[in-house]
Amino acid sequence: MVNVLVLDDDFFVGQIHARYVDEVPGFTALEPVRDLRTARDVIAENDVDLLLVDYVLPEGTGVDLVRETDIDAIVLSAVTDPQVVRSSLRAGALTYIVKPFAAEVLQNFLRRYARYRRYWEREKVGQADLERQLRNLHDAAAVGGTGASPAGSSTTTRILTALEEASGPMTALEVAEAVGASRATAQRHLAKLAEARTITVSLQYGNTGRPEHLYATR
Repeated sequence: MVNVLVLDDDFFVGQIHARYVDEVPGFTALEPVRDLRTARDVIAENDVDLLLVDYVLPEGTGVDLVRETDIDAIVLSAVTDPQVVRSSLRAGALTYIVKPFAAEVLQNFLRRYARYRRYWEREKVGQADLERQLRNLHDAAAVGGTGASPAGSSTTTRILTALEEASGPMTALEVAEAVGASRATAQRHLAKLAEARTITVSLQYGNTGRPEHLYATR
């Protein structure tokens, strides 16, 4: 489970973002905080894996917290000054999401981030794999993001969720049944995800000798 701390001086906005987080399998939001001092106290007393921080705060900026911690972070802010965005990324933020945003913008990034986290569990890093992971982390199309139609985004997201929650690789038929889609629709989305290297594809040979594709998240 990825523990997420939301830092936003607007109580209601913080609660909304925390709810977005809780809707993503594998993520749980701690009680949102509204100031840097409280955020530091929470970090000192809890295991925090990811920060969602606003830029503008009464006593400083969320990026101040990003700089002083060794915790992955995302900046969520209405500030669109290019230098502010650049400084946030330079300070160590994984990405910068401009407010207001739809729930799926953050949630799709969290799903990509979940796969990015799993990458670091391996014993060594390969250049090609590393470049692919970094590219997929910021590629909204990898989970049917802003470049896809709403229907495509929803189906792709459900497929990724099903694969992430599965105990092992799944066939196209199993994916279709899990998300309530036809096998042809599931295969079409799976093919796009495989092409984007968001998921892996392997072959399983049955009794008939005819191979069947198995799909899994990276």
